[in-house]
Amino acid sequence: MTSWGVLLSEAQHTRVFVEQPWLLSPVAFVMATVIAFNFVGDGLRDAADPYSR
Repeated sequence: MTSWGVLLSEAQHTRVFVEQPWLLSPVAFVMATVIAFNFVGDGLRDAADPYSR
């Protein structure tokens, strides 16, 4: 079974990165997920607190 954590930990080794650069592809998905959660959190905060302006 493969997970994002396993793929990212394997991609930390320089030798693996040189031989198999496609292992860094999960980095883009993790970053996109984190940024999406950040935007959702900011939107919820703005919607829940109308006096913050």
